[in-house]
Amino acid sequence: MKITKPLNLGLVALAGLAFACGGGEKSSETTSTPEPVAAAPAPAQEISLEDKYKDDPIYIKGLEKIKGSDCMSCHMVERKIVGPSYADVAAKYESTDENITKLATKVIEGGVGVWGEVPMTPHPGLSLDDAKDMVAYVLLLKK
Repeated sequence: MKITKPLNLGLVALAGLAFACGGGEKSSETTSTPEPVAAAPAPAQEISLEDKYKDDPIYIKGLEKIKGSDCMSCHMVERKIVGPSYADVAAKYESTDENITKLATKVIEGGVGVWGEVPMTPHPGLSLDDAKDMVAYVLLLKK
């Protein structure tokens, strides 16, 4: 048999496609009831820092001052670049007034040795209050 008309060719192609997709299979019904499956607990969604602290004045003020500085050229929130990540600093130090003052002073004066041999550049043009705001922001990032 020779298929010469486009309509017949289209019908044969459609029938072949339907059969290939399961159109030619016979299904059998089962009368057994499936056992109930326990619902898996929903995975805990990780809340972003922006969502977690969006109304916290310490977070807002500190982030604004860090973005306006050169801190991001050596530090990232979760990854070490030149200096430690903010998360590593937050893990090492408790957020106390004493630690905030100590770290703010280190930001202004610079230093070396705590995180390796790469020195932290001093920032003498930064006020102690601004440095404290920045350090308080960093210490919020404790996991």
